[in-house]
Amino acid sequence: PSIKLPVRGEFQLALGLPSATRRDIARFDPDIIHVATPDILGTRAQSFAKALGVPIVASQHTLFETYLDHYGLGWLRPLAEAHLARFYRRSDHVLVPTDALAADMGRLRGDDAVSVWSRGVDRALFNPARRDPAWRRAQGIGDNEIAILFFGRLVREKGVAQFLSVTGRLRRQGLPVRALVVGEGPARGDFGVLADAVMTGHLEGESLARAVASADIFYHPSMTETFGNVVLEAMAAGLPIVAADAPGSRALLDDGDVGRLYPSTDLDAACDAMAAFVTSPALRRAMGDRARERSALYAWDAASAAVERVYQAMQKGRHQRPS
Repeated sequence: PSIKLPVRGEFQLALGLPSATRRDIARFDPDIIHVATPDILGTRAQSFAKALGVPIVASQHTLFETYLDHYGLGWLRPLAEAHLARFYRRSDHVLVPTDALAADMGRLRGDDAVSVWSRGVDRALFNPARRDPAWRRAQGIGDNEIAILFFGRLVREKGVAQFLSVTGRLRRQGLPVRALVVGEGPARGDFGVLADAVMTGHLEGESLARAVASADIFYHPSMTETFGNVVLEAMAAGLPIVAADAPGSRALLDDGDVGRLYPSTDLDAACDAMAAFVTSPALRRAMGDRARERSALYAWDAASAAVERVYQAMQKGRHQRPS
């Protein structure tokens, strides 16, 4: 049972762990309980796991504390950070997506019960070969236009305002850019300031892969992800990247290698990086090729094996404890 969050009604917040669910879990007799979200439900699941004597693995997926500033609630950040610290310290082991976040989590916890759970990408699906000029034309994107991709949920914390600002500035400079917006969400209406933006809505599978590969540059201004899944998918599709210097993006690319990183509040730097790509097909091609090549480092089998190793270690430790 859950309620809709104010402002963000597409999110449901569970208010607890019902007794019927607790009975189901107890009958299932789990060896490990893995909690993925530090909300009320995740916190109650931790408490129940402790009552059952079951090891708790937590995984970090989003920098939730960074959301608050986007909704005028920055004054709540110290409270949110205190809750997150308690949540991750109550877990027996924490999985994070990058080495940098592992170091941060180790300092937060004061121990080494932290390991990296990276991500993978389907390079057969996200592939430069799926670029489709006919599809671009059908969307109204001219052959002489550079399609700048916004890819993800259309919400404020993904950097919508920065994307709109930078794209608008490039157009005022006379550069032939067109926004290609792939995703859906409550901030969809914000893109109305770009009257000719191509809005695909939510896409999946081959339709999604075609849209991504048919862009020319991926601009990722978000600061909230722990790992840039969309960055990795755009890399596999052979796109050069311009991204805010956030932990998720920094883990995937070095500035000047497969794309450009810029200080998150420096829109002049973002515009300069974008303009360099817009005006140089050779630069786009070179960095896009390197992005495709680098994406091969991220295989789902290896990512899943990292979690399996943690599960096995937790089970081994549990069985070795004195009864």
